[in-house]
Amino acid sequence: MPRKLKTATDAQTALPSIPKELIDQFVKGPMTAEAVHAASAAFKKALIERALGAELGHHLGYAAGAVRPEDATNHRNGKSGRQDGADRRRPAATGDSERQRRQLCADPDS
Repeated sequence: MPRKLKTATDAQTALPSIPKELIDQFVKGPMTAEAVHAASAAFKKALIERALGAELGHHLGYAAGAVRPEDATNHRNGKSGRQDGADRRRPAATGDSERQRRQLCADPDS
């Protein structure tokens, strides 16, 4: 079965209109491809963070920065940077492994 072709009006209604003032904040003059990419990445990041924050606020029942309601059991923990987990993957040193390391590093003549 052939697909229904989208008309020009369908494509226009699918995208929200962006105010000229907002575009003026991003575009100060001629832009290179790298500048366009950086601006769109920054806008996309801010948009996603705002949407996720609103979703979390809806889920928890209160906005960011507001006081947690008494009856709410879930709460915001705050923000932190990304952690690569390298410290968690490193095994803890035990007496046996420390002793083996010393034996391997020791001078064979001693």
